[in-house]
Amino acid sequence: MITLTGTPILRTERLTLRAPIEADADAFVAYFATQRSEFTGGPKTRRDAWNFFGTELGHWVMRGFGMFTVTRHGDDTPLGIVGHWYPLGWAEREIGWVLFDPQDEGQGIAAEAATACIAHAFGPLGWDTAVSYIAPGNVASIRLAERLGAQRDDNAPKPETTNPCRIYRHPRPAT
Repeated sequence: MITLTGTPILRTERLTLRAPIEADADAFVAYFATQRSEFTGGPKTRRDAWNFFGTELGHWVMRGFGMFTVTRHGDDTPLGIVGHWYPLGWAEREIGWVLFDPQDEGQGIAAEAATACIAHAFGPLGWDTAVSYIAPGNVASIRLAERLGAQRDDNAPKPETTNPCRIYRHPRPAT
């Protein structure tokens, strides 16, 4: 089996952010079968979700960065994906987040992981700017973007998508 060797591992106080592995596919596919995925491209059939998981892996290979699988230290159960996203048709590089299980919401997991990814984007990845594309109805993600210090940027170029989105620009972390 081929794996994504050489990808960074980010660690926060409670979390490990690592490259996706085959064992993460079940949680990913299960999330995309639910209505919870409506703001992140779903719901999808099992096959379409599995293919999208392959896209996540391929993004790492093609771009050199991607969405990390988020786990708790000492427990490799995937909680979600958070990280760097820049597929074909995106106007700018994005910081994105998805938690698979609603029971994991409200614990600061997405914020903690996204904060690490923002620092990684502006640090080792050398990004000058980063945005989050968020569906207008995704109130929880809008609140998180604002909590992270992102400001709505109505003048930013839009990605090539038929889905409406609001664009939130992340500030460079203080050094």
